[in-house]
Amino acid sequence: MPLIEARNLVKTFGDFTAVDGIDVTVEAGESFGFLGPNGAGKTSAMRMIGCTSPVSGGTLRVLGMDPAGDGPDIRAQLGVVPQQDWLDTELKVAENLLVYGRYFGLSRAEAARRAGPLLEFADLTHKADAVVESLSGGMKRRLTIARALINEPRLLLLDEPTTGLDPQARHNLWQRLFQLKRSGVTLVLTTHYMDEAEQLCDRLVVMDAGRIVAEGSPRSLIAQHASREVLELRFAEHDDDVVGRVRDLADRVEVLADRVLLYVHDGDAALETVTARGIHPAATLVRRSSLEDVFLRLTGRSLIE
Repeated sequence: MPLIEARNLVKTFGDFTAVDGIDVTVEAGESFGFLGPNGAGKTSAMRMIGCTSPVSGGTLRVLGMDPAGDGPDIRAQLGVVPQQDWLDTELKVAENLLVYGRYFGLSRAEAARRAGPLLEFADLTHKADAVVESLSGGMKRRLTIARALINEPRLLLLDEPTTGLDPQARHNLWQRLFQLKRSGVTLVLTTHYMDEAEQLCDRLVVMDAGRIVAEGSPRSLIAQHASREVLELRFAEHDDDVVGRVRDLADRVEVLADRVLLYVHDGDAALETVTARGIHPAATLVRRSSLEDVFLRLTGRSLIE
């Protein structure tokens, strides 16, 4: 039985439709992602799955149950990492885990037994007696994840888990999520970072304006909707003639506000040809295609605008 099964799922707020008839299935042990820009409907979908926002239309089953009538039973088996770290900042790090465990009916002794390994998992054992307010942003995020695991959930929901973190803290958090993934915990996350989705997700849906525009593994989506490499050309001033002079070099050309993208099989060879034609960009970059390019192909705009 899938842990999550949604059919024609809809979420409306008055006249505004945040989630517009999406179908989603998440199997046990998967790492599944909702990828899209802010306002795509990712968080609204997650709140329905987390039983904190009622379904406006369609059907939704989480852990085989209906959120409309089984919300408390579902929430008891979920771990939730919201966008904001709603930690008890005046309590110590270990106390946050102990108090949260009591919300799930754990005895003090059982909560304490589970807290030790979770602090070790989050690399916070040395901070067990520190007040939460003193932690860095990355430490607080790791503590939030550790706290969400205190009830040993069947399903862990993560809403924009690394937003606002510096690159080092992001990679540190990814390592913790990799550990969970290897241990068999089912992860469902939202993100607008394409590198995060590629790193963490076995499978994902790309959302835009409340709808799913593509679904599959990161590798399959890139193979289906983008070329092997991308040549980026940046110019000090916009030049309309450039596109016409390079269009034959690429499978596809995208013109953005600050650069021209050439979707090619061999970026270095394409760059040599561009230079041989007397075209001299202010800066160039050859890179592999990413989910950002998939989104651009499907919607005509960037993931982060």
